[in-house]
Amino acid sequence: MVTQINNNFLIVMAGGVGSRFWPFSRSKEPKQFLDILGTGKTLIQQTIDRFDGIIPRENIFIVTNEDYKAIVKSQLRFLKDDQILLEPVGRNTAPCIAYGVSKISTVNQNANIIVCPSDHVILDTTEFQRVINEGMKYVSDNDSLLTLGIHPSRPDTGYGYIQFHHDENTIKKVKTFTEKPDVDLAKTFIESGDFLWNSGIFIWNINSIESALEKYLPEVSELFFSDKTKYYTKQENDFIRSVYSQCRNISIDYGIMEKASNVYVFPSDFGWTDLGTWKSLYETKKKDNDNNVVDGKVLLNETNNCIIKSDGDKLMVVDGLDNYIVVQHGDVVMICRKEYEQQVKNFVTDIRQNKDLSKFI
Repeated sequence: MVTQINNNFLIVMAGGVGSRFWPFSRSKEPKQFLDILGTGKTLIQQTIDRFDGIIPRENIFIVTNEDYKAIVKSQLRFLKDDQILLEPVGRNTAPCIAYGVSKISTVNQNANIIVCPSDHVILDTTEFQRVINEGMKYVSDNDSLLTLGIHPSRPDTGYGYIQFHHDENTIKKVKTFTEKPDVDLAKTFIESGDFLWNSGIFIWNINSIESALEKYLPEVSELFFSDKTKYYTKQENDFIRSVYSQCRNISIDYGIMEKASNVYVFPSDFGWTDLGTWKSLYETKKKDNDNNVVDGKVLLNETNNCIIKSDGDKLMVVDGLDNYIVVQHGDVVMICRKEYEQQVKNFVTDIRQNKDLSKFI
């Protein structure tokens, strides 16, 4: 159990399977546990490193699937078992966050909590830490649900958008949330100057989020807060299994952020990318003279604007392609036009439903 008094806590959401990053991201080893960027560290390791000096390591909690406990322990060796919160089944972000918040509440009722995904790219760590520190100070003094918004650089249809009130304050009150608009609406958002990308990174004090859960998701709140004496005991896993068997699937955005009146956004620019798709990796990486992103043993001819990635075990020869994703990992090769990248998740669904092919997921 947490023993020292420190009010800064971190909940890292690490339970997803990253199906849009298939075939590198697989059910046994999702993308958050891979070194996608070739830095020598996995995405979840990079996520934790960004909070050095802000969050004591004993105040970090990882919420993940039961199947990933061993890999979490192997990649984040400083964690104790009590800091790895195991979900028996994915129920989206609201239950994930409710689990973390309810457990933290048993040890610190003055906690200021950051919630973040485990698989994002942030290029400017110094600016990120400045924003985090300022956001933590803000929520410690205000009853607010704060999210970090990113200044958009293009009309991306894969991101959610946040509309905010214009005023002189650094942190703005939120008007509306819009989830993944079509390209014409996204262009309108960009041109208006009133919208930010939704980063999915949240900051709040524990009383604000507890009140919001109780008001807007009372059935979820009741499940997780019904018997907090089970936390930090041998009964916790059985308790959580029972909770998840009764808990509905719902996101924190839909369940709370789109409904609450005390939602604010911190407009930010720290080199953020939601590394959710192959195209997002393409946008992040350095290009060659033909505007290709290449990783692995690859020979190209008359190929432009592509992302080509292999695991290095096989030579890939690519000729005459423009604007494609070409990926080889283990026993799978995927070739897909970049503009159809959102179909990758559908490929995974189709393969999972085919008994002869399901081993490739």
